[in-house]
Parts: sequence; structure tokens; C-alpha cells
Amino acid sequence: MNIYFRKQLVLYMIYIILLLLFIGIELIYFKIADHYNIIDKPNSRSSHSSITLRGGGIIFPIAILIAAFLGYVSWVVVLAVVLVAVVSFIDDIKPLSQLPRFASHAIAICLVFYDLNLFNQAIWILPIIFILLIGWVNVFNFMDGINGITVLYAFVTVVSFSFLSINKDCLTLLITMGLSCCVFGIFNVRKKAKTFAGDVGSISMALFLGYFMIKTILLSGQIGYLLFLSVYGIDGIITIFTRIKKKENIFEPHRSHLYQYLANELGYSHILVSFIYAGVQIVINVGIIYLDSKGDLSLPIVISFLVIEILTYLWIRKKVVQKVSLVNA
Repeated sequence: MNIYFRKQLVLYMIYIILLLLFIGIELIYFKIADHYNIIDKPNSRSSHSSITLRGGGIIFPIAILIAAFLGYVSWVVVLAVVLVAVVSFIDDIKPLSQLPRFASHAIAICLVFYDLNLFNQAIWILPIIFILLIGWVNVFNFMDGINGITVLYAFVTVVSFSFLSINKDCLTLLITMGLSCCVFGIFNVRKKAKTFAGDVGSISMALFLGYFMIKTILLSGQIGYLLFLSVYGIDGIITIFTRIKKKENIFEPHRSHLYQYLANELGYSHILVSFIYAGVQIVINVGIIYLDSKGDLSLPIVISFLVIEILTYLWIRKKVVQKVSLVNA
């Protein structure tokens, strides 16, 4: 057996051990959450109807932490993810005010900037990236409302990143995060979920994906990879603007995302809706990867993709809202 195959065998063994370790950690957390009553109680704004353990997404920052011990990611990134995870976990247990949450996000983003050497970039671009990353973290958190949607979407994004040759040096990190998604999915992608990600899961994963998106764009020089996050981004941003137009408080819980209309008002299976969101993003990502491999992913193409996505989303949303109005009439 040559050295290459030995290394590959060792790597596969590490992945198997990680998978079993993540399952064990998740099961231990369930015991802790059950003992300390860390639960999600349904209310009028919820998309679920039964009490469910909250915070199962704690496996995501733990996976990042383990990846750092294995040398897959820098400790600066770990510090950023763990910081938002700790504050978010506290918020899951006892709701915090906006200030500590925003402060943790801001500090974490500055750590991401430091790790990616963004402070060496033109000063005018930093506020733009900061606002986009803050917005992304919150949009991703807002989108975490039905079984399976967060973990399936995260898994699709992680897998998409792993197919890019520029990320080959980060493949072990991406596989580690993919394994954590698989384990969480075992307990979440169900008709009746065993656990929800909680803010600890959705926000830490959002920060990781945002970090990796910036890293990928810097390595490739291709801004078109932003479309890897476009399905969530479009739904989240348009819903926010719609709520602002209605003079609603955008920080309060609501049921006005497209996926919520489909799952709550029209009665589609939560899992089906989650797979639709992930499936649409897969199709887009495959198209982006293919076009870039052919050297055809120009800025006009990227803009055209985005415009088509937005117009399609608006058309579907209009039809769904009309149908909801008829059902509720």
C-alpha cells in the first residue's frame, strides 16, 4: 500500500470517527437540554405545534472547534464562531437585548476580516462587506423556521464550496462541517423534529458560510459565487422590504417568508418545502460552477442570473400570496 492510499485511509477513518463523535455529542446535548428544559414552545408565530428541544445546532460551532484542533481552520475563525455561538446560546435560554447580540456579531466579523487580511484592502470596501455580512447572518437566522430548511441549505452550500478546485486546501474543513450537517439532519429533517438548531446553530453556521463565501471570492476573484447564497438572500431581503413597507417591526417573529406561506398557510410538508429551497439552490450552484469552469461567468451573466431569480421569486410569491388570500377568505 503506497503512502497516498495510507493517507487517504487515515483520512477516511478520521471522518468516520468524527461522524460517530458528532452523533455522541448531539445525544449528550439532548440529555442536557432535556434536564435544563432548553425547549422551544410553539406560539402563534411558530411553524411547529409541539414542544421541541432547542439548540441542537450547537454541533456546528463544536465541529468548528474540533476542526481547529485537527488543524483544519485557524483559531481566529474559531474564536469568531464560538463568540457568536455562546452569545446566541445564552439568547436561546434567556432572550437578550439587541446590544450584546449585535456586539458579538460585530466583533466576530472583525475577527473574520483579520483572518482574511481584509484590513489591507481599500478602506471604503470594509463597511460594505461588514453590512453585507451582518445582513447575511440575520437573514440566515430569520430563514430558520421549519424542519430541515437550515441544515439542508447549509449542506448544499458546503458541498458546493467543496466542488471548487480553489478550495481543495479547505476540503477537510468543509467535509467536517458537512458531517456535522448530516448528524444534525438526522434529528431535524423529520416530520416531527427531535431538535431545532436554535440561534446557536443558525447564527454560527451563517457566520461560517459568510466567512467561507468571502474567502472563496478572494481566492477566485469571482464575485459570481455570491449566487451560492441567493435563494435565502432573495427571500430574506424581499420579505424584509415587504414588512418595512407594511410598517411592521422586522425584528419581531413573523410568518411572511415565502417558505412560511407554503408550509403554514397552504399546508405543504415542511420537509418538502425545505428540499425545494435546497434543490433550487443546487440547480443554481451547478449552473454557476459550470459557467465558471467554461470561463463564461462574467458580471453581466451574474447580474442576469440574479435578475431572473428575483423576477421568478416575485412572480411565485405573488401567486402564493393570492392563493393564501383565497384560502383565508
